[in-house]
Amino acid sequence: MLIVDTHTHAGENWFEPIEVLEFQMDRNGVDRAVLIQHGGTYDSGYLLDAAAKRGDRFKVVVLIDPESDDPLGDLTRESERGAAGVRLAPDGEFVNAGPFDMWKRAGELGLVVSCQGDPARFASDEFSRVMDSCPDTQVVIEHLAGIAAAKEAWEEDYESALRLAERGNTTIKVPGLGEVAKRPARLLPEFRFEDVPPVFEMAKDAFGVERMMWGSDFPPAAGREGYGNALRGVMEHPAFAGDGELEWVMGRCAAGVWGWG
Repeated sequence: MLIVDTHTHAGENWFEPIEVLEFQMDRNGVDRAVLIQHGGTYDSGYLLDAAAKRGDRFKVVVLIDPESDDPLGDLTRESERGAAGVRLAPDGEFVNAGPFDMWKRAGELGLVVSCQGDPARFASDEFSRVMDSCPDTQVVIEHLAGIAAAKEAWEEDYESALRLAERGNTTIKVPGLGEVAKRPARLLPEFRFEDVPPVFEMAKDAFGVERMMWGSDFPPAAGREGYGNALRGVMEHPAFAGDGELEWVMGRCAAGVWGWG
């Protein structure tokens, strides 16, 4: 089974170098990964260079400076350098671009938008207008619609955010259990989380497994449950026990969206 990790971080200034990620991928049988640029870093040279040295194992998602004099030009240039996607927020603003311009340009360039937010922002009317503007742009909803950032009584916003599945250009990332459930007070020898909310099941009902993809959020996941457990928690979750369902969530959806074919 092809396993693709669609949400990882690496860097020289924050997190860990790509070699640390590669070690965890190799140790846990992960074939490929998407490198997501982390907030505040607009020079993606390290990620692009590291990916270029490793064949087709990695895809890179860049960030564009919201105060850039030419953000649309910057996005074009990053595409030419080998970027596969750009990270945007539902309510992100650029000083020198209109509210929908970056989303449209991404679609024109064939770049995937990896979209970071929380359920309320994904469910907002403002984001609906953004999505209306770019029906041909592939949009991947990060972190299970940002469920970890949801407030109390999150169900209503989460259900509203999941209605993005009605748009055919959307898919959603499934994180490890440590991002959606409270870690046990006692870490017993066997790996398990208790009181896991039904967020996987709700996303599956909305999107179907054919439009879901696993993303570890490494290295932050290392401080929650560990890389291997972020993988194992999803692979062993009963929501994906149906025939062939894990193949979609763990790799087939991601391969199609990110261009691994």
